[in-house]
Formats: sequence, structure tokens, C-alpha cells
Amino acid sequence: MRYVILGTAGHIDHGKSALVKALTGIDPDRLKEEKERGITIDLGFADLSYPDGLIIGIVDVPGHEKLVRNMLAGAGGIDLVLLVIAADEGIMPQSREHLHICDLLKIKSGLIAITKADLVENEWLELAKDEVKDFVKDTFLEEAPIVPVSSKTMFNIDLLKEEIRAVALRVEPKPTKGLFRLPIDRVFTLKGFGTVITGTAVSGSISVDDTVEILPSNIKSRVRGLHSHGRPIQRACAGQRVAINLQGVEKEELKRGDTIVLPRRFIPTKTVDAKVELLRGAPALKHKGLVHLHLATSETIARVILYGKDELKPGGSCYCQLRLQDPVVSMSGDRYIIRRFSPVETIGGGEVLDPSPPRRRHKDGAEDLTTFEKGSLSDKISLKVLYSGLHGISTMAIEGWIKAETPAIKDSIEILIEKGLILNIEDVLIHKTVFDAFREGVLQTLKDFHAKNPLKPGMPKEELRVTLNIEPRLFGGLIASLKDTAIEKEIVRLGTFSMALSRAEETLRAKILELLQKGGFQPPTKEELSQSLKLDQKHISDILKLMVKEGGLVRINESMYLTASVYNNMIEILKNFFSKKPEMTVAEFRDILGTTRKYVIPFLEYLDSNKITLRVEDIRKFLLRP
Repeated sequence: MRYVILGTAGHIDHGKSALVKALTGIDPDRLKEEKERGITIDLGFADLSYPDGLIIGIVDVPGHEKLVRNMLAGAGGIDLVLLVIAADEGIMPQSREHLHICDLLKIKSGLIAITKADLVENEWLELAKDEVKDFVKDTFLEEAPIVPVSSKTMFNIDLLKEEIRAVALRVEPKPTKGLFRLPIDRVFTLKGFGTVITGTAVSGSISVDDTVEILPSNIKSRVRGLHSHGRPIQRACAGQRVAINLQGVEKEELKRGDTIVLPRRFIPTKTVDAKVELLRGAPALKHKGLVHLHLATSETIARVILYGKDELKPGGSCYCQLRLQDPVVSMSGDRYIIRRFSPVETIGGGEVLDPSPPRRRHKDGAEDLTTFEKGSLSDKISLKVLYSGLHGISTMAIEGWIKAETPAIKDSIEILIEKGLILNIEDVLIHKTVFDAFREGVLQTLKDFHAKNPLKPGMPKEELRVTLNIEPRLFGGLIASLKDTAIEKEIVRLGTFSMALSRAEETLRAKILELLQKGGFQPPTKEELSQSLKLDQKHISDILKLMVKEGGLVRINESMYLTASVYNNMIEILKNFFSKKPEMTVAEFRDILGTTRKYVIPFLEYLDSNKITLRVEDIRKFLLRP
């Protein structure tokens, strides 16, 4: 099966809906008011099937100037346009506006039907064809087939069907391997089914029982059922008109403009960087001007921040930022339309380049957006990863950011990683430029720390993280990726750093060793050493920690230290004692060391915690072999 979406376009009362009914047998005017007034008010839908499996989903749009906003809601997902011009009236205002819209949306294929051929003479019909040829010159419809038809007499309806088929077969299929995305254009309820939405699947595929997310409403649901072209299906894919029966969602919770997507891939945005183009006949667009923005089926107010310009002239184009009143779901590569704020008329459109842009100043311009406009997929991904800074961006987020097929995105990321342009740290993509800057920041911070604290083994990890202002989620992986640093438990140091004492500190170390050795099993405390040597607590703590690291001292607790020789002597005394007795009391330990309870208790606590002795109520057992 091959699926293509055709959209009608043209002025009011030029016979678009009648032509759809003549082609398909389906009346796209479904509303009571539409039938009573004889005009199309909202979007209508029909389908045209061919024996070879081609199915054309038709979106019939209203032609009245006051209903262009409804027309735009249906124009976003179409693959080809059927421009309808009445033979008896010729080119009219909405003929022009609809053609401008299709051109701005970069619809590449289409054909033209001159309706109501039964109301004019052949000579007049030929004049109408000439007028249409001039009208579409220099547009995507310049070489399009022009077919005079009559929905009343069915003149040339079969010929038009064949022309539609021929054009449709040349249409490039929508990306079925991308993420599923369906902008909602209609919400209703069916008795016995509940809430149903319809729309055109613009990418990917979805199946019954799949979990989905409705954004920006932030609603999670499950697909209870799928219909396409009046038939129940198990799987829907890009290019199809789809009706989705949603589980556990009320009709009032949803609206046209919402988008159904796969969970955890898309983030609604209120700011996008874009390329904007003005129509030649449009008024100038001023920096910070307000416009109506139409994107897929959504509509909102946008303030246009022009990059590097104070005003965009008619027929001109530039990069800009669109700051939206309401959040939308968008991808890099989406097309949009802007209409004048007041009076409301189509003035331009363009392409979304970055739906989650960094902060910029409008005077600086945005030349780097050329990459998002014209670069390769790898170039675009590389720049987006660069923009993401040290926070990085996941592969899943990239998949929901750019309009491309998922395998192509993953292949591009793998190539960038192989080239060393981006790194994958903790499943987060970080650009090499950003990582190199982080590395330099870490090295300089550690260098400064070592200069100020030469006796400390390194900088605490958390202190380094806070200093560099990096979120905990990524910090561990970032630090572990550095080859110039060494990590010992919760301490980070330069790989080339080793603690070194000055001559004065070497003298102090010798004095400390002498005092502790002399104290034996009654060593002076750290506080007593500080007073005796007239050193501040921080300085003596640093020297003591270094002496412990070097193996010259054993740290009993924060305040008490033994020399290695005194400590080894203690172990030998214990071995000798326990070779004769299986148990030892505190008093016995005090006596064999010839010290006081002030020292014995900290000694025993240290021995217990290091599994040299085992406390059983008031006695100790030896865990080492005597």
C-alpha cells in the first residue's frame, strides 16, 4: 500500500467540496451548518483508492478569507495540492493566498482543476487556462497538469483521477522510520468508543495498544483502536489519515493543535529559531513585531525577534527567533506560516531551524543557523550537541529534535563519535569543544588548589563540582573521562601532583615524629602538638595527613596519632598476650601498655574497627593469629 495526502486549495464557492464528492463519492462537508449554507466552514475528509494499492487521503479546506486559519490547520500534512479555480470567476483573492501558503510550506507537487467547465464556452475555457498558466508561473505548479472539469456533468473527472494518480506516484513518501507524530485536527466522541482524534501521520508508525503522549497538554494515554479511510487497522504509518481511539482521555482535555507522539521524545517549546520569508506584496515586518503563527494544526501569537535587522522588507528573508504565547510541538525542519496581526492576512512563513535554541542578542545576528538550514544531518547534530553545553543532550532528545529518520540519526551520531567530534558520557552526548573547555577548567582549578594546599592529597569531588557549577548527574562521568587527573575515593588531583614539604615543614615533621615517638603509648594529641609547635590546626592537620599517607604515622582518630614503630610494638604486645590467654579486659590492656584509660579506649576502638580485636561485652578477643 502507498499513502499520499492531497489537499484542496482555492477561493470560496469555486467548487472544491463538490469536486471531492465527484472524485470519491464522499461529501466532505460534514457539519449541519455547512450543508445549510452551502459553504465549507471546517476541514473535510475523503479518500480516493486505486486498484494498484495507492490510497489518496483528501483534506478539503474552506475557501472563505475568514476561514484561512481552518485551511492552515489542514495544509501542514499534505503531500500534493489540488488548486481549484472556477472557470466562470477565474483567479480570486483566496486563490492567491492559498497558493502563497502552499509555496511557503514548500509543497512540491500538485495539479490544477478548472471547475464549472459546464458553465462557460470552450473559448472562455481556453482563456481561463491561459490565465491560470500565467498565475502559476514561477511557482511549484508551473509545470502542473491543468484539467477542466465539471462536478455536475462529471466531465473529465476520470481524467482528473488519472492525473492525480500520476502526480501522487512521484511524491516522496513521508519518513516511516522516524518518530511517530500526528498533529490533531479533529476531536470527537463515538458512542461505545469514547474519545477519538483524527489527523495526518507526518512521520513514523503506531500500533494498537501503544502508549502515547499528547503534547503540549502533557497527557499520557494508550491506543485502543485505529482507523484509516473508514477501515479498522492494527498499525498506522506516515502518510495516512488516521483516527485514533484513545483510552482514558476526555474530549474536553484535547484540542486541535495538540500533537500525539511517542513518550519521552518531544519537549513542547515556546521559543524557536527559524528562517522567515516575507511575501513580495506583504508589509514590512519590524523587529519584535507580533504575528499569528500557524505550525502544523496549531495556531498561536508570536513575537518575531529579527537577528541582525530592525526591519525585514517585503520579499526578503532572514534568521529570527519566534517567541510564542503558547507552547507547541515542533522539530527542526518543520514549515510554518505567519499572518499579519491586524488586519489578519498571510504575509510569510519559513522553516523551523532549532525548536530549543540558546539565548541570543538580536544585534549579533545568527550566522551559525546556516548550518541548521543548509548543513548535512551530521553537521546539524554536531552543532546542536555544541549548543547543549555541559548539560549535553541524549540520543532520544536528538531524535525528537530534528525531522529525520531514526536510523539516519543514529548513524550520524556514531560517525561523529568515531571522529572524536562528540563524546558519549553516561548516555549523554557532549561536544569535544565543550569537553575540552571543561577539561581546562578542571586542570586550572586543581592547579590553583594544589598551589594553595600543597599538603592536601587533592580536592574533594563535591567541592570541585560546586566550584565548576556542574550538575551531579554528569559530573562523575565527566571527571572519570579525564586522563590528566587521578581519583582516589572522593578526592581528585592532578595526575602529576605529589605532596611535598618545604624545608621548614620537613623540620616540623621531624619534630612531630620525635614528640609522638617520645610519647609512646601516651602520645600528645593534635591540639597539644599545635600548641607545642605554635602551628594552627589546619597546618598541622595537613602535615599529619601527609605523614599518615607516607606510612610514618597511624591515625587512631581525628585527634590521636601513633608513630608506625609504636603501633607495630602495640601489635606485638597483643600477639604475645593472646598467645597465653584467649581474652583480654580493658584493664589488662591498660596494664600491658603501661598507659591510662584516656588512651586505651581510643586504641581499642581503632583495633575493633580495623578487625584486629573483637569486642564481646566487656572483653576483647584477638582476630589476628598470635
